[in-house]
Amino acid sequence: MYRYPASRPRRLRRSRVLRALVAQTRLSPEGLVQPVFVDENLDKGYAPIESMPDQYRYSIEGVVKHVREILDAGVKSILLFGVPGRKDPMANRAYSSDGPAQRAIRSIRREYGDELVIATDVCMCSYTDHGHCGIVVKRGEGFVIDNDESIKTLARIAVSHAEAGSDIVSPSAMMDGQVMAIREALDREGYSDVLIMSYSAKYASSLYGPFRIAASSKPSFGDRRGYQMDPRNLWEAVKEVEMDLYEGADIVMVKPGLWYLDVVRVIKESFPEAPLAVYSVSGEYLMIKAASSMGYISEDEAMLESLMAMRRAGADIVITYYALRAAKILKGVI
Repeated sequence: MYRYPASRPRRLRRSRVLRALVAQTRLSPEGLVQPVFVDENLDKGYAPIESMPDQYRYSIEGVVKHVREILDAGVKSILLFGVPGRKDPMANRAYSSDGPAQRAIRSIRREYGDELVIATDVCMCSYTDHGHCGIVVKRGEGFVIDNDESIKTLARIAVSHAEAGSDIVSPSAMMDGQVMAIREALDREGYSDVLIMSYSAKYASSLYGPFRIAASSKPSFGDRRGYQMDPRNLWEAVKEVEMDLYEGADIVMVKPGLWYLDVVRVIKESFPEAPLAVYSVSGEYLMIKAASSMGYISEDEAMLESLMAMRRAGADIVITYYALRAAKILKGVI
């Protein structure tokens, strides 16, 4: 048992270097992933994302230059999202060999080789004209997402990303069986070395709004509560993760981050052997941006504290819009 005066915890906090020596959680650029948006509507350069200050959509040419900055900061991984120039009900552009994601993957891989881990989001919401994450069919008086048809398309998208050079495909549609369909398709086509990082516990959160503007993925009707997880449920996340691991996921994910750290902790304790990613989403980013812009908090201190909280809860990997800035701070560049 610990008792004063024999035990004085403040001794371990006496200086910055002592605190660093005994720190129980550490943050490094290598454990961060920078989301990147590639917009085929842009011929060159980049354009600001109005809903997310200091974040941008990039052209193919622009994203290659942006990746250089990311690598130079010490971040070795990106999560790529494609923004198409045209949409249709079946998300055909999502698996086209000349789609925005596929072209970007090839260009980045050609320029940087194995310097970088390229993860790619596998979904349909940015590519469908209705904005849902699967194939919509009419049933009775309404419309539903056809799960089993949708996972066929998701598998096709994943293979197209692997063909282009993706290291990791990341299904985010929350369709039942999506990991199995993708793993089988990848193996069948000769891409058994391509990893799957599944959005295993993706909640139907209110924090996705800024992202949906960035990725042009807002649903035109209804919502996604029929396939994304209910925020009231904890143990359902364990079920989802167990199913994904059984189906062949190499990395599992909890999304969002800060409001779901209880889920992160339970998943890490339930599956300690599985690499666990946490996605700190656009709403979390914007809350820090907004509070700091009004002078109420320090942006950098709040950002680093939030990333450390996710690591402390059990995240091995943190996907964050702050990855580039955090890495520069950790390296002492800014």
